[in-house]
Amino acid sequence: MPKRILQGTVTSDKNDQTITVLVERRFTHPMMKKTVRKTKKYRAHDAENQFKTGDIVRIEECAPISKTKRWRVVTEASA
Repeated sequence: MPKRILQGTVTSDKNDQTITVLVERRFTHPMMKKTVRKTKKYRAHDAENQFKTGDIVRIEECAPISKTKRWRVVTEASA
């Protein structure tokens, strides 16, 4: 099964080797036919501490690294 890749904005880089990424998804509500925005935060592994708050990054699913980290940073996304 392929690994999911998501794109989002870094909201926190305070922890060592960890960033928090806010991912937004948009979809049309089935009954109201209105575009709905839902956001979710993921904690991702950043081994070199190279990403800072505000950066747009791509994250990929991986094996669990810690209790809360199941994602790792693939690359910085072009804006």
